[in-house]
Amino acid sequence: MHRRLFLTSVLGASAAVAGLSGCAHGSAAADTEGAATKPLADKVPTGTSLKVASYLGVQQLQFRLAKLPALPFAVSSWVNIGAGPDVINAFRAKSLDLANNAGIPPIQAHYQGFDAKIVAIDITRKPNYLFATKPGSDIRTVADFKGRKLAFSQGQAQGVVLLRALKQAGLKYDEVTLVPLTSNQFLTALQSGQVDIAPLANSQAPAYLKQYEGKGAHAIRTDVVDLLNLLWAPVSVLAHPAKAAAIAAYIPQWAKGQVWQYEHPDVWNEEFYVKTQNLTLEQARGISRLANKPLFPPSWDEAVKWEQETADLLAAGGFVKKFDVSSLFDHRFESLAAKAVPAEYRR
Repeated sequence: MHRRLFLTSVLGASAAVAGLSGCAHGSAAADTEGAATKPLADKVPTGTSLKVASYLGVQQLQFRLAKLPALPFAVSSWVNIGAGPDVINAFRAKSLDLANNAGIPPIQAHYQGFDAKIVAIDITRKPNYLFATKPGSDIRTVADFKGRKLAFSQGQAQGVVLLRALKQAGLKYDEVTLVPLTSNQFLTALQSGQVDIAPLANSQAPAYLKQYEGKGAHAIRTDVVDLLNLLWAPVSVLAHPAKAAAIAAYIPQWAKGQVWQYEHPDVWNEEFYVKTQNLTLEQARGISRLANKPLFPPSWDEAVKWEQETADLLAAGGFVKKFDVSSLFDHRFESLAAKAVPAEYRR
């Protein structure tokens, strides 16, 4: 598949969506945007509820194990959803109010004409992804990706990690074949040989390698990171004063939950990886050793810079149109996560 064909297939649908969404922009959208800049309420009104993403039940488990105080609002549903494209669809369907993703989904949503903003930031300093080869592969370095088929998800963290790795290795997009897939298709694509390489999360890789390492599959590690772990929400939700107040109350709990998980790896290994993901304790410990220390910056300057670099990288490849990413951040929430954690977790 040539890059031109790839862009046509992937961007054609997105452009159509963006065009339709653009028709909805105007005075109504401007009113919503204006409401989303009002000061946050000090208290969450009685009867407020949110629909919150919790992929694989991580959030509820964190909150329960950390014995955090009850949230001052109702969670009407914990939605088992994590992939950026799925989150955007759920936002559009109004079946989700708040999600946890990497930096690239908000960029993709903007390109599609959907208004959403980032409300919390956790900085990632160590790689969360590695590149796995198909069985029987002779690929050993990122330079060897030249001429190969690479699993690529434009709207997910795995996509930007791949693009940054290619840039670091000096490879141009037309020197590889980017195969459009979502991350939940990566393992099947590797196993079947549909792709030569796929970026896998550190938590995914052990099970795959255990099954296929004996058949010639292996991992290629790099120092490429996806800097941002974030919470984001539709502007229509943020414009609702009660829901915005609920999100402001949720952010400190979210930050504390991540700190608790980082500080209690043995408990998390057993309760999450072993009991819910069916990994061995050895595999769980291997994942936890690679875990990032959560860091919640009081200022989002670094995050905004990183997000702009990511958007520019996508724009350079023709995947999105160039734009100023500062519009993606709702600074009313900027200091909430940092204030909720000890000083060593602020950055």
